[in-house]
Amino acid sequence: MKKVILMMCLAFAFSQTSNAQIDFGLKGGINYNNNGDATFSSTGSDVIKGGESRSGYHAGLWFRGKLPLIGLYIRPELVFTQVKNEYTDTNDATSEYEYKKLDVPVLLGKKFLGVANVFIGPSFQYIIEDDFSFSGLTTDEFDKFSVGLQMGAGIELGRIGIDVRWERGLSKTEANFANVTVDNRTDQIIFGLSLKL
Repeated sequence: MKKVILMMCLAFAFSQTSNAQIDFGLKGGINYNNNGDATFSSTGSDVIKGGESRSGYHAGLWFRGKLPLIGLYIRPELVFTQVKNEYTDTNDATSEYEYKKLDVPVLLGKKFLGVANVFIGPSFQYIIEDDFSFSGLTTDEFDKFSVGLQMGAGIELGRIGIDVRWERGLSKTEANFANVTVDNRTDQIIFGLSLKL
C-alpha cells in the first residue's frame, strides 16, 4: 500500500510539470544525522570535530517545473543517501551503524530576488541496505519504508545551486530487540550542491 501511495505522489508530481518548462540536473552533498538534535549549532560542532561521527553523503537527480497560475514550482528528486546512525543498549553502551536508502523528496518551492528560493515538502524513503548487527539480530524487523519532511533554502548562480535543508523523519521506524532499541528516523541537516543540465 505504501509503495502505491509513493507511486501516486510521483505520478502527481510529474503530471503537474508535464505542461510546464522542466529543468533537471544532478545533485550531491553531505548529510549530518544527529539523532534528534540536528541543529545548526550541533552540526557546526560536528564539522569542527571532523564531521565523521554521524556524517553521510547523497547523490542523485532532480527535476523542477513551474506550477501554472500560482507562481510556485514543484521539485521531485531521486536521491541515493548513505547515513550513519547509532543505538544505545540497556547498559548505555553506544554503537554506530550505516544504512543506505533511496529518498524521493517532493518539494514545493518559491523563487525570489532572482537567485534565492525556499521550499518544503514530504520525503519518501526506503532503506535498501544496512550493516546493523547485534548478537546475530538484524534490522529485518524494521519497516523499511518511511516518510519524512524536508524544508530549506538555497541560491542559484547560473547553472550551479547551493542549498541547506533540515529533514525530520515522521514515520515511526523503530525496532526493539532483546536489550536494544534502534530508531532509523532521520533528523539531519543536509548541505547540497546541484548542477542544472
